[in-house]
Amino acid sequence: MRKDPVFDTVVDIIRGVFQRGDLKITSKTSAADVPGWDSFKMIEIIMEVEKRFGITMETRDMDHIHCVGDLVIRISDKIAARAGQLE
Repeated sequence: MRKDPVFDTVVDIIRGVFQRGDLKITSKTSAADVPGWDSFKMIEIIMEVEKRFGITMETRDMDHIHCVGDLVIRISDKIAARAGQLE
């Protein structure tokens, strides 16, 4: 199985926001799966994602994020788009 550094970083961010290194996170994990994951926690997660990856998440991006896997895809797309602009 190939390691995904974006996924690994997102898991690290989520565990940090919840201050729980023991959280089991998969690509299918959603807010409903984690006690206390509300809109305020989501804002904290997104703010840390933006800081760590050097990207900006737009409101329209949020409409498509239903689980951790969706967030990883959005981040990866933004990183790829940024790389394409630099070439």
